[in-house]
Amino acid sequence: MAFSFPTMKRGASQPLLGIDVTASSVKLVELVPGTRTGMKLERYAIEPIERGAIVDGHVEKPEAVASAMTRAIRRTGTRARVAALALPSSEVITKRIMLPAGLLEEDYEVQVESEASQYIPFPIDEVNLDFQILGPSEQSPDDVEVLLAASRKERIEDRVAIAEMAGLKPIVVDVQPYAARLAIDHVCSFLPGAGAGMVLAVFDIGQATTSLTVVHEGKTVFEREQPFGGGVLTQDIVRCYGLSVEEAELRKRSGDLPTNYVAEVLAPFVDQAATEIARALQFFYASTPFTRIDRVFLAGGGAVTPGLAEAIAERTQVATEIMSPFQGMEIGSGVRERQLQVDAPALMVSCGLAMRRFDQ
Repeated sequence: MAFSFPTMKRGASQPLLGIDVTASSVKLVELVPGTRTGMKLERYAIEPIERGAIVDGHVEKPEAVASAMTRAIRRTGTRARVAALALPSSEVITKRIMLPAGLLEEDYEVQVESEASQYIPFPIDEVNLDFQILGPSEQSPDDVEVLLAASRKERIEDRVAIAEMAGLKPIVVDVQPYAARLAIDHVCSFLPGAGAGMVLAVFDIGQATTSLTVVHEGKTVFEREQPFGGGVLTQDIVRCYGLSVEEAELRKRSGDLPTNYVAEVLAPFVDQAATEIARALQFFYASTPFTRIDRVFLAGGGAVTPGLAEAIAERTQVATEIMSPFQGMEIGSGVRERQLQVDAPALMVSCGLAMRRFDQ
């Protein structure tokens, strides 16, 4: 099993499932070549995972995760059995290093392994290691900037074992933020001038955390993660109405809650979320030379919280919209487009993984 990061060279002929496993669900996406556009969303599924099956990115109950993955496969009816998976960033050490330009690939491998031993706090034979040459160094014309990634073999093997239990053949294990960047770049290509010159902030609002990625001229210029997510709203619903966590999640999505929900539970959460996001942008301004954000994109399951995009736009005075990784794609006949509008922001990573099929 190769720890292929952050890209994998492959043709577009072999079906590939992008599968994102988080603490709350398994998300599956299959893209195929389109007839009118480059890509088509053929099918997708989101299946909940038993609580406690994954804790802090670690697989605690592999059978429960494999069961959710199997249900997702069955729901879609896909025949594809080759998969791309992803690790959470907490399970991966990444480091940008400078190496001499013009080396052979095998020479870079030796150099990267030598450099990696300085940054990895465990024996090199216990990790899977990969790298990507990013391009010429801005500081030295004789060097190239290289992105190094390392993860404990056991963490990768845990994910691979789950996929194999579900009858899949994993051929690449990526890192969630880098898989999401493929989807982000795809969306940015539809902006005026393909987003040239724009400073774009992408907030991925998950259950427990919200991550910020700021992109400028095709490069990630800032990243930050903060402990705030949609699970806060779920817990508020649990406390106010005496529901189980599972029932609270279902009712949060359906809107089947008492009449006082919007004013007494939802509105305070939206205000808190907008405050957290505004605070993250202020931290970005204080930590970088940048003085503006041209557009805010919301991704993740929490992105579709009613009123959130509007509250953020008002609080930050920046145009804010919900991000769909399937912009400009054809949509398969078996996909319910109304439901896709709700689910799409949560599929950034799985879509990015599925896009590995089209890597050149």
